[in-house]
Amino acid sequence: MADVVLTRLRRLPAPVPIALVYVAARVVTTLFLIAAADLSGPASRFGPDADLGTLVLGWDAQWYWYVAVNGYPTTLPLTATGAVAENQWAFLPVYPYLSAAVGAVIGSWGAGAVVVSLAAGYGACLALHRLLRRRLDPAAAMWAVAFFAAGPLGALFQVGYAEMLFLFLLLVALERVLARRYAWLYVLIPVMGFTRPGILAFALFLGLYGLWRLRRRRVEPLPPREIVHIVALGALATVVGFAWQVIAAVVTGDPGAYLATELAWRRNWLPDAHGGFIPFEGFVTASQFWFRTWGLPSALGPIALVGLVAATAAVLLRERHVRRLGVEVRLWSASYLLYLLAVFFPQSSTFRLLLPLTPLAGAVAAPRSTAWRVAVLVVGVTLQWWWIYNVYALAQTFWQIP
Repeated sequence: MADVVLTRLRRLPAPVPIALVYVAARVVTTLFLIAAADLSGPASRFGPDADLGTLVLGWDAQWYWYVAVNGYPTTLPLTATGAVAENQWAFLPVYPYLSAAVGAVIGSWGAGAVVVSLAAGYGACLALHRLLRRRLDPAAAMWAVAFFAAGPLGALFQVGYAEMLFLFLLLVALERVLARRYAWLYVLIPVMGFTRPGILAFALFLGLYGLWRLRRRRVEPLPPREIVHIVALGALATVVGFAWQVIAAVVTGDPGAYLATELAWRRNWLPDAHGGFIPFEGFVTASQFWFRTWGLPSALGPIALVGLVAATAAVLLRERHVRRLGVEVRLWSASYLLYLLAVFFPQSSTFRLLLPLTPLAGAVAAPRSTAWRVAVLVVGVTLQWWWIYNVYALAQTFWQIP
């Protein structure tokens, strides 16, 4: 039945069925958020009087609002122990200021933020469909959009977070690479780079993509014009990736301002963490921390981490449904995962930070069994409620941070 409905929807121009799926998913998410607000109690950070507006502007949305209202500090705030405290430099400027511009027209920053997220989310659905249609049949591409729109992180489509805006830009950029049309990337890369952290992963992706194209140039010609674009865009992404650190250093007079700010959040889990940033150290330390927290020998953490990395690499290299998505999607996925491994301390926000791997939804949708697809959709919606219930209804402990 579900496939019959999708077949009929496919006869319409793609934006129409995607809009129908998207609106239906947003209705479900809205109902979940309203239910979470009703369940919010005295122990929750949102309190017993929470409502829909309270939730959609909670957590990091408050930081984005604070950026829009107050800008960035010229002097880094310090904790009682003299360490750099959490501050606005961890939040890039495109989303808060774009939300402020939209909000100035429709009445408030919060309304602007939700509109930007909703519009970017629909754009991301369109871009995902266009990207996957280059490798998958129409039904699989539409199911992937449904998994994305109604998946476990569905709340991010309509709260004051920059994820959807970044993802929209990213999916458009990836599709342009697949199309071998690079001009728009000169605009997309700087905007992405000042929307959310992650543009250095795109720089790595472009480097790997260039090497792959060079290796197979006898199969697919690599004209000089494309070489120039790939090299120039990789250089641009690298420069943009470090630009915010330079800007923070110039404004505050502290060369390590940005990294120190990012590390301030790590002290929520490791209060005695006062060292500087060391690539890949966060994941190793976290593996030990979480195993110890779970009552397991901390020495097993790094071993489990190596196993997880090996298993992930095997999936990207060998799993047949992932391979169907094309080398470009696999290279991006590997690049982004390596970037996370280098810079991130895994905790409850890990699920949110995995959102740029959304193109892999095509691999989940690729099997043609309707029963499989319906089951995946049901599981996704169920997990969405579980996520919303924890981070918005309960919102009590360190593992309930979105």
